[in-house]
Amino acid sequence: MSGITPIHASDLEFDHGTFDSALFAAQTLANWQALAAVIDHTLLKPEATREQVEKLCDEAMRYGFACAMVNPMWASTAVHLVSGSGVPVGVAIGFPLGASLVSTLRQEAVALTRLGVRELDMVMPVGQLKSGNYQAVQRTIHAVATVAHHHGALLKVILETCLLNVEEKLRASEIAIQAGADFIKTSTGFSTAGASAADVALMRGVAGARVGVKAAGGIRTLADVKALLEAGANRIGASASVAIVRELEEQQTVNS
Repeated sequence: MSGITPIHASDLEFDHGTFDSALFAAQTLANWQALAAVIDHTLLKPEATREQVEKLCDEAMRYGFACAMVNPMWASTAVHLVSGSGVPVGVAIGFPLGASLVSTLRQEAVALTRLGVRELDMVMPVGQLKSGNYQAVQRTIHAVATVAHHHGALLKVILETCLLNVEEKLRASEIAIQAGADFIKTSTGFSTAGASAADVALMRGVAGARVGVKAAGGIRTLADVKALLEAGANRIGASASVAIVRELEEQQTVNS
């Protein structure tokens, strides 16, 4: 990334392919099963118990969520619980600060993918980005992407948008994509704010059709999900997943 030039709003005019957000949102909201298939059912609170992880995995299988998302210590438990169901396990790494050593992130990625984890959500090194150390940011993400892809796993890179200005969001999105991210993601849900439709739209503008955009953080209602899908998200991370899909099911039952 040596000699990288600043990324400005005008750079979004470059053709990165087209992602039809309106069509995707309409198809996803057509029924609760389609909606569940794009939601990462998430339990990342530090006090989560084994019983709660078991419940999360049971719900992920019952509703057909995109994945069961847990912290590293519960990875082997979750992989065992969902075995044979077709629901993958996702794990957050470098979480929630984005301040881990590259070697630590790489070791986490290797250990987790060997356990059978198929989706990794890593926090971008936010401090390095804000310091202007763009090569370090790219190297960090690329190191994890290389491990993930070698083991057949997806990598989602969390930008933590609430800590970034507009130009930093644009630059972070492009760096993550260039470094091998499969998704760029808004938030950890542990900082000062979560997902917003404006940030999702900005990130989709950079991504085009090249990678996915995941909205996460503070998503609690069907209305939240609808706004984020229409802005350009094609994956949602939520702990209120069951309530959200039930809300859609109830709406459709009333309207049928």
